[in-house]
Amino acid sequence: MSVAFVTYVCLIVVPYLRHKRLPSGDPTTLEWHFFVPCRDEEPVIGDTIRYLRKNFPHAHVWVIDDDSDDGTVDVVGALRGPKRGGDRHLHLVRRFRPHARTGKGDALNTAYRELKGWMGRHADTERAIVVVVDADGRPAPDCLQVCSAAHLFGDAAIGAVQVDVRMSNRGVPPEHGGFFRRRLGSALVRMQDLEFRSAIAAIQMSRGHTGTISMGGNGQFTRLSALDDIADGAGPWRGALLEDFELGVHLLTAGWKTGFTVDTHVDQEALYSMRRFLAQRTRWGQGTMQCGRYVRRIWDSRHLSTLGAAEMLYYLAQPWLQLLGTLVYPIPFILLGIRATQEPAEVWAWFSGGAWILFATYGTFGLLPFLIWGPIYRRKCEPGVGRIRAIGYGFLYALYIYTFYITSWRAVARLVRGNTGWTKTRRNAEPLHTRVVALDH
Repeated sequence: MSVAFVTYVCLIVVPYLRHKRLPSGDPTTLEWHFFVPCRDEEPVIGDTIRYLRKNFPHAHVWVIDDDSDDGTVDVVGALRGPKRGGDRHLHLVRRFRPHARTGKGDALNTAYRELKGWMGRHADTERAIVVVVDADGRPAPDCLQVCSAAHLFGDAAIGAVQVDVRMSNRGVPPEHGGFFRRRLGSALVRMQDLEFRSAIAAIQMSRGHTGTISMGGNGQFTRLSALDDIADGAGPWRGALLEDFELGVHLLTAGWKTGFTVDTHVDQEALYSMRRFLAQRTRWGQGTMQCGRYVRRIWDSRHLSTLGAAEMLYYLAQPWLQLLGTLVYPIPFILLGIRATQEPAEVWAWFSGGAWILFATYGTFGLLPFLIWGPIYRRKCEPGVGRIRAIGYGFLYALYIYTFYITSWRAVARLVRGNTGWTKTRRNAEPLHTRVVALDH
């Protein structure tokens, strides 16, 4: 199994390393609408709106306020200006409890309905592109040109495009905390950047061959006609905590193609806090488990190849395999430890007589698929990083991956307790004692 995994990693690494930038397109042939979901985003939303309006002056920005308790609405209102004669490209969509705070998908569906009403019945939905951006997101200034390319939205069969995701605070240590806490926070941010820009990017590029490129929660571009095609009574986004992957499932099984590009990107803030990171990844893991309800839909879809369906099912199985791994992997070592306490001389003779080669081989094949991402990250993403540091990043990434075993168990515990509420991940600037309310639905 380890050899097979190494082979898989090699297959996805080669296309990633050989990729060259492709020609861009003309964004004026399309109509762009940014959806920015917000819940208590007063510290960041103003800068985000100003950034989007400055870099994409012809695009419309739809801020979705999910019944914020802070001054988010006031910030947006001030930037919109007077009701008459204000910024006609900036829109505010408001939600109120008890119907608010029920998940990101519900918030996006509200904006979708508002957009449909604003455009009117005879709008050209083939040309309209909805771009989902986090409240602290910064799409690259060239993202519309890149996504307009002939192989992306220039192809009428493409229903959605996901762009590369980068961490805006990579290399920036946290402002607070002791020495070790600051170093841990910096390392955690760097691993999130490495994960998205190298490993995930390579996986997404390999999915281009299986036709199963998935969507992300930030930097998600979707054709409005594709959203119309998969919309149910509430809208195109459904109730899973991993609403981005769920959206991709519906698009792919409906016959739409999806694209991915590393030629442009969106910046977002990575988390310094391990506690917040584990909470975020627990929600993602639980969302993946919830999407298990689409196994039959994926396998039976005539729009997916057998290889494509197998790839998507493997992704859905990952959190369950991690649960199984935490139970199975320790067994040989536990048995070996018991034997070593009973017959230490015999075990030592066995180990020194050649068994150490098995351990070395197992360790090599077990670590190699993760260690290589450090040097790859240096080559493709951060050439200023030294070689020794890049190798260190590889070892750190191997340790970083083990956090997913923890989050898988946390996710299944939430499922067992029936806790399906959507909880916003607090930003780095928010204090840990801030009370966050999650509503079950």
